[in-house]
Amino acid sequence: MTIKEACEKYHISQDTLRYYERVGVIPQVGRTAGGIRDYGPSDCGWIENAICMRNAGLPIESIIEYVALFQQGDETIPARLGLLRDELEHLLEKREQLEAAIHKLQYKVSRYEIAMETGILSWEESDHESIDA
Repeated sequence: MTIKEACEKYHISQDTLRYYERVGVIPQVGRTAGGIRDYGPSDCGWIENAICMRNAGLPIESIIEYVALFQQGDETIPARLGLLRDELEHLLEKREQLEAAIHKLQYKVSRYEIAMETGILSWEESDHESIDA
């Protein structure tokens, strides 16, 4: 598959895909006899991994480290596991923060919706701390 086809399939720009390859987010891609990138199934798996990890908010540096470790072989399985566990922990913490923010915003929206119906904006004292802004 050409770079154009890969980019269309994964909805990313050619610049992004070239960057991922250049910095090591995906391993070097095979080339045709004419020097054109030729994305095979393994390459597509790495692209999918990169997109998934980036969408999850993982830093480029962590993805690069993971790919480098993978390329070094099975002796790096403990290091890869540690890296993935650390990143999962960060994501779970981020999810908790997002859930708290969503909860707070849902509360505020509900209070404003009541205010739109009654003409009175009020905050219940038993509700959230420091939320009346």
